[in-house]
Amino acid sequence: MFENLCTLPLSAELFTQALHPTEPLLGVGLATGHVQCFRLPSTGGPTEDDGHVSALPDGKSTIDTTWRTRRHKGSCRSLVFSHDGSSLYSAGTDSLIKHFSPATGQVISKIAVPSAKTVPDSPTLLSALSPQTLLLACDSGVLHLLDLRDSALGASKPQQSHFPHEDFVSSLTPLPASAESTSGFSKQWISTGGTTLAVTDLRRGVLVRSEDQEDELLCSTFIAGMGPKKNRDNGVVAVGTGSGVLTLWDKGAWDDQFDRVTVDAGRGGGESLDCIVQIPEDLTRDKKVAIGLGDGSLRIVNLTKRAVETALRHDDLEAVVGLGFDCQGRMISGGGQTVKVWEESAAPQSNDNDDDDDDDDSDEESDDDASSDASGERMPGNGSLKRQANKDSESEDSGSDDGQKRKRKKKKGKGGKVDLGPLGAHGILKFKGLD
Repeated sequence: MFENLCTLPLSAELFTQALHPTEPLLGVGLATGHVQCFRLPSTGGPTEDDGHVSALPDGKSTIDTTWRTRRHKGSCRSLVFSHDGSSLYSAGTDSLIKHFSPATGQVISKIAVPSAKTVPDSPTLLSALSPQTLLLACDSGVLHLLDLRDSALGASKPQQSHFPHEDFVSSLTPLPASAESTSGFSKQWISTGGTTLAVTDLRRGVLVRSEDQEDELLCSTFIAGMGPKKNRDNGVVAVGTGSGVLTLWDKGAWDDQFDRVTVDAGRGGGESLDCIVQIPEDLTRDKKVAIGLGDGSLRIVNLTKRAVETALRHDDLEAVVGLGFDCQGRMISGGGQTVKVWEESAAPQSNDNDDDDDDDDSDEESDDDASSDASGERMPGNGSLKRQANKDSESEDSGSDDGQKRKRKKKKGKGGKVDLGPLGAHGILKFKGLD
């Protein structure tokens, strides 16, 4: 179904990636704390934005680095664009969140990750719930809500904090806005952590928590327009587990899963399902998802037929940690020290594709200007880049997540009661001026 257009080498291990909602921009966060922004070539000929003509079939298009900077002293753990793509947010193991321009990389504001202990709490995930709310999940299992009004991280502390899980939060998935919503933005979201799934509401706190699934839940995505019998159009949440099984949950019935699809089978359990994304419906007739696995492979799963359709290969050793579709319908997978760009192929595909000036960013103003790089990476038509990316000229602080790499393969946890925090499961959020 998909063919590999190119393999983009990175200078360090990839920890996170983010795709712009309306432009062919790819942001990556690395283990060295660097954040880099690439512009992918257009696939539809000249556009008003860049005026470049795509030449993907003959291999003459390039992937240009728009800017690159040292954003965090430790690893960059999470990266997310705002809803309209006008802002980019990163979180690192230096316990800082930074807000900066996607066009230049220039820092606009920053905030320290809140911590109730003397030891800093490292962030694990960021999610832009709406133009005014940023979700931040941390190693301790806490989930903070940060106010983004006035286009900055204006407050020095979160508007509210919740404890949906007793383990670190492994995924965040907004649920669609209700028909009664006046803003059109989500006010509820799914989170997974340890062996449970939870639903949290913007104004009522943690609403419900699932039964212990006795399997680690690692990734999730919402699929509209499908559901179990007698509720076909309700929508489902697809959740990847540590044992290679994809579980399906009926929206509104959060106690337990209603169906399962074995994505990777193995004695004692298959490879972990580390990341998941729905394939855009204009590319496929059925409801399908792409899943990145812990062994570096990719699976295309048809949810309508409950079957694995295609197997692809991102890397021979390293897990796939990032997966998404850009604004032009190309699948972007990331893991190890490479990012791969895939495009839907008209020809049948086999089941296994084996294609093979920075700133110090201290608390001073030294990281306000990201370095720009006019050089590009060659984008072959049907192959991969063999050369390695240039090493950084500056000395690197190797403050990567040694022994903590996203904690994706933790052992199965035991279920039990979860500390709901000081406000309990129905704490009221104090957002002033919220409609």
